[in-house]
Amino acid sequence: MPQAAALDLLLLPTWLVPVEPAGVVFTDYALGIRDGLIAFMGPRAEGLAQPHREKRELPGCLLAPGLVNAHGHGAMSLFRGLADDLPLMSWLQDHIWPAEAKWVDEAFIRDGMDLAIAEQIKGGISCFADMYFYPAVAAERIHESGARAQISVPVLDFPVPGARDSDDALRQGIALFDELRAHPRISLAFGPHAPYTVGDANLEQVRVLANQLDAPIQMHVHETAFEVQQAVDATGERPLARLARLGLLGPRFQAVHMTQVNDEDLAMLVEYNCSVVHCPESNLKLASGFCPIERLWQAGVNVAIGTDGAASNNDLDLLAETRTAALLAKAVAGSATAVDAHRALRMATLNGARALGLDGCIGSLEVGKAADVVAFDLSGLALQPIYNPVSQLIYAAGRDCVSHLWVAGQALLDGGRLTGFDEAELIARASAWGERIAEGAPR
Repeated sequence: MPQAAALDLLLLPTWLVPVEPAGVVFTDYALGIRDGLIAFMGPRAEGLAQPHREKRELPGCLLAPGLVNAHGHGAMSLFRGLADDLPLMSWLQDHIWPAEAKWVDEAFIRDGMDLAIAEQIKGGISCFADMYFYPAVAAERIHESGARAQISVPVLDFPVPGARDSDDALRQGIALFDELRAHPRISLAFGPHAPYTVGDANLEQVRVLANQLDAPIQMHVHETAFEVQQAVDATGERPLARLARLGLLGPRFQAVHMTQVNDEDLAMLVEYNCSVVHCPESNLKLASGFCPIERLWQAGVNVAIGTDGAASNNDLDLLAETRTAALLAKAVAGSATAVDAHRALRMATLNGARALGLDGCIGSLEVGKAADVVAFDLSGLALQPIYNPVSQLIYAAGRDCVSHLWVAGQALLDGGRLTGFDEAELIARASAWGERIAEGAPR
């Protein structure tokens, strides 16, 4: 029999958490990577017997699927801390939208995306969803970085940076779909901003194009009680019901926030098999409300985790976001057993991949899937002793314990060091933007 081709890389952690099957922790296991895919998983001794070109011992480390940040606005990292401690509509209308109109251009997106990608890589995020302006520029930066992402084409009823109107945005989006159709790491979605910023005509255009291109739709929905009540007062219809009537809901629909969920909303989410992207820290900071994720989970709704943008969070730390989600779920459900540590990790990995339509490729450690893998170093003082490594990861660890990250088998973080970015140069560029914006920011 011909000998199997050598593994490109053999990883030897203390613990391996595949996420699928659920609730499993392997000790003294090995994971082998070949041609960007997971080619071997099994006991350490069997792994060492496999021919391999490189071996990496990871003592004290937990190996898991790369984290999936299912919602964010990457380039908004350059607005981090610009307008804090404000309610959503004041934050958005009086501060963020004016700042975007003044400052957002291709250079802003380029530098902001580099900052956001690097921050996410250092936090163990291998894949993220990005919804912001100049999506072609964002795609170029993601391509160069080696990260994996879903980019949403922004659609609003008024002019935005990079698009004269919604028709212009959609034309550019279709061109980008054609350009990136075969890209191995970047997928496209449509991103109508919210029910209160996009009218029926444009939503119907999005529905038609999404169906034609088999594309997902990501949208802020039921972010606040005010948004829902305003819609009911104006039309007698809740926003989610309106989206159902217009034909937007379905397995490819990603409903971001969903802090307001009544029985009818829950029934629609289940009926149409939508995913909900929970952004707990942004919701808490803007006092938007609490997404009832335990109730959604028990009903069978796929719930993923997103950081939202750094302008409203104020970081892109998905590990901390997941901890907050787990703790908040217990308080909202009134049950200490709600969203245990393994389920929390699943929301931050496989559920996120499923929401983005990428669960056949990423989100769990399985032979044949892409080698998007993160190593968490749990050997630090504050993490001892370790009875349950997954509980320790969710409830005690921070993103500073992320030591390595591979995307499609390529190392983007090695021993805590970015391989594709000059960190000092990123800081300098961000600081320069901060000085400019602070001097002329709207007050």
